[in-house]
Parts: sequence; C-alpha cells; structure tokens
Amino acid sequence: MTTPQTHADTQMPLRVARAYDVAEGIRSFELVQADGSDLPPFTPGSHIKVQAPNGMVRKYSLCNDPAERSRYVITVKRDAVGQGGSICMHEEVHEGDTLPTSLPSNAFPLVENAKGYLFIAGGIGITPILSMIRSFGELAPAPWKLLYLTRSAEATAFLDELGQPELKKQVRIHHSEGDPDRAFDLWPVLEKPNTAHVYCCGPRPLMEAVRDMTGHWSPANVHFESFNEGGGVRPNDEPFTVKLARTGGAFEVPVGKSILAVLRDHGCNAASSCESGTCGTCRTGLLSGEADHRDMVLMPEEMESQIMICVSRARSAQLVLDL
Repeated sequence: MTTPQTHADTQMPLRVARAYDVAEGIRSFELVQADGSDLPPFTPGSHIKVQAPNGMVRKYSLCNDPAERSRYVITVKRDAVGQGGSICMHEEVHEGDTLPTSLPSNAFPLVENAKGYLFIAGGIGITPILSMIRSFGELAPAPWKLLYLTRSAEATAFLDELGQPELKKQVRIHHSEGDPDRAFDLWPVLEKPNTAHVYCCGPRPLMEAVRDMTGHWSPANVHFESFNEGGGVRPNDEPFTVKLARTGGAFEVPVGKSILAVLRDHGCNAASSCESGTCGTCRTGLLSGEADHRDMVLMPEEMESQIMICVSRARSAQLVLDL
C-alpha cells in the first residue's frame, strides 16, 4: 500500500505508545516523541490534527492533563457512517506506529479567572472537558459541575474515573438508552443565568439546545466546541458564488467545500481557528445575499450583516463579502 504524503499541517511524527479501548467503540491513543523528549506544551481544551494511515487528517481533543509533557492522549469514537477517518484509526493504528501530527491549537480555551464552571458533555464531547477537569488537580480554582450525557454505560468513556464517589457532588452522568423520552432536561440547569462559564461539547443537537437555552446568558460566558469541519454536507446543499467586494474576485463554492477553503485555494488567507463554527475567528462582513448560517456564534441580530465562512453557506445564488 502506498504511504500517503504527509499533510502540511502534520509535520510532527509521533509514536503510538499505547492504544486501548475506553468504552464500546471508543479507543484512546497515547502519542509520544520517538526519542522520549518532552512534547510542545498545550492548554486545557486544545486539540491536535492527526493524519490517519489512509491520509485523512482529523482534529482530536487532547484529553490528558496539560501538566504532562511526555505524551498527548486522544480518544476516538468509531463512526460507522463517517468518511473513514475514525474507522482507519481503530483498525489500522497499532502500538509502535508513527502518526504525522500537528502542534496543539486551542479554539476552546478555559477561562482561568471564572467564578464557576458548568461543563456539558455529550458522548465523545467529554474529551476536551476532561482535560480541563484534570488540569484542576485536587484544588480547583472555582466551583465546577459536569453534566455528562451518553447513550449507555457501555458507551461512556472514562466512566470509572468520572464515576468515582468523591466526584458525586460535581459530576452527573445520565444515560438515555436511546429513548428520546429519557433525554436529560437541561432547562432547570440553564434557566437562571449566573456568573459561571458554560462549556459545551457534543453532538450538534445538544449544542444547539444549549445555545437556545442560554440565549439570555452573557455570550462571553457560553463556549462551544465542535469538530464538524466545514459544517458537513446537507441534502439540500447547492453550489453558489462568493464575491469579494474589495478585490472584485468571484469564486464558486461547490457542495462539500467551505467558503474558507475556496478562498484559501485562491490565495485569500482569511483568519480562522476552529473551522467548525464555534470560535468566531473567521467572522466576516456580509454585504449582500442570503446566508445559510451554520455556526454557534452569531446572534440573530448579526446574521444579516455577518457570516462565519468556515461553515456557513448560501441560500441565494451569490454572497458578497467584505473582503
């Protein structure tokens, strides 16, 4: 089999020191330097990009304590209906293998001076939040609580660690067993805004529910993390044209490719970070056209004049951007 060319973003080769299951269909990988030296530091909430043996590059949260300098730990859920990256990681990556890896980046940073933290994790969304909790050590800088929502105990990663009796007052783990009637009701928790910072990571429906329920909170206190790069493809997606008002350039955005990616292809280096519509770095002025907003950042009153070009698309034939 031909070895895929190393991606430009994954120039740091790391060795797989351990690969082990942490739940049904969920596998952790410990990555280290081949010579045993320290890795570049990271902060709670950080992620790295990893190139799987099939050439696909995917972002994974670092879930270990940032104080650890000898290893990065990522945890991957096998997605049978995905594009093949997670299946490749599960089936083709073994201890002793080398994986091209990026430097850590953080689009989901932990606010250090918060008066409190409310973590809401759905399924594999526990990974960046676990790193945050582990960074607290035995003496947290502020009170914190975790709501960890999963389908079943068997599919709950890190259940032994987070289910420890000493965490009973801070951690609530809820299993829906796949029954919508057993879904956890978040409204009593979010109904009354306070000074705590809310961190949410998980499936898109969960994040959208939290976004809707925190509309009366301070936007600066609500944070989301998603790894659905480019916003994903939806059945009604159509190609459209994006026009740059300042330079006059006009480019077609095909189905399956983001505005950001198309602009990069044409030499336009727009700012970005998460590339999943959660951090706000790629916020761009929208001068005309109707956007199909797919981000977790813009307020309703901002949607006519701004767009997140990493995930959002168009409902009209053309969008004119302030670029």
